[in-house]
Amino acid sequence: MKLSREVKTGILVLLGILAVIMGFGYLKSSSIFDNSRTFYSVYDHVGGLQTGTQVSLNGLVVGTVSSIRFRDTSGKLVVTFMVNNDFEFSKNSKVELFDTGIIGGKGLQIIPAFDDAPNAQSGDTLQSATKPGLTELVQQNLTPLQMSLESTVSDADTLLTNINSILDARTKRELQQSIVGLNQLVGTFQGSASKLNTLLEANGEQLDSTLKNVNTITGNFSKISDSLANAGLGKTLADLQSTVSSLNLVLGKIERGEGTLGKMANNEELYNNLAEVSRELDLLLQDFRLNPKRYVNVSVFGKKQKEYELPENDPANKQ
Repeated sequence: MKLSREVKTGILVLLGILAVIMGFGYLKSSSIFDNSRTFYSVYDHVGGLQTGTQVSLNGLVVGTVSSIRFRDTSGKLVVTFMVNNDFEFSKNSKVELFDTGIIGGKGLQIIPAFDDAPNAQSGDTLQSATKPGLTELVQQNLTPLQMSLESTVSDADTLLTNINSILDARTKRELQQSIVGLNQLVGTFQGSASKLNTLLEANGEQLDSTLKNVNTITGNFSKISDSLANAGLGKTLADLQSTVSSLNLVLGKIERGEGTLGKMANNEELYNNLAEVSRELDLLLQDFRLNPKRYVNVSVFGKKQKEYELPENDPANKQ
């Protein structure tokens, strides 16, 4: 059967249309005969995500992004992506937008949720999530550091300004003089250290001899302490301490009026009596010295002894 020119032309047109449709689908990374499921996810910012970007699940490519459009006047973006039917996941699963490399590029990955919720069906809108990229993380971490650096630089600038306002010409001159004096002082210390080293080198033998003598004296003291310890110095000190304690006990009793000595030391009447007896004994001896005839009666040749008359100035008359 021979086809007419019109039929051949129609067949060619249909084949051309089909080729265009298939080519357009290929450019969009979608197939006409594909029975993949369609899902949606809403983002505030897609970060340069392109249609045809691969969608992965646990690192395995399971679909592609088919379209990106604005949802409404709020500026939110609806990402439409296709997923094949090889793997089932819960409708509570998330679709995460992440960086595919250090220098840029965005991708989608499904984070499956294994719960009791129903499986995701074609046409469902899944929860969206955004994973910060390396650049964003660096910016987040560098922002506080940048603020701290700026604050530090500002404080340093303020400090330098204050120092410049304080350090006038006179202060700077005095500070320079102080630095010169400090250098001279350091030079003096260096000269003194040099002289000290020379002195130590010149008298090294004498210092060694002195140190040996000190060691000898220390050894002798050690021997003396050992000798004292072996000679019973500890027992002697203990006995002395016991004697001192006993003496303190006796003195305490005397102060409290206990015992003979205590009563004698604290009896005022006994003291007054002894003082009176001492005074009378003194008068008696004085009277005996001045008037011996009162106490010694000597008769010579049988004469009668005259009675003694007490002199007017006799101390006994003062009583």
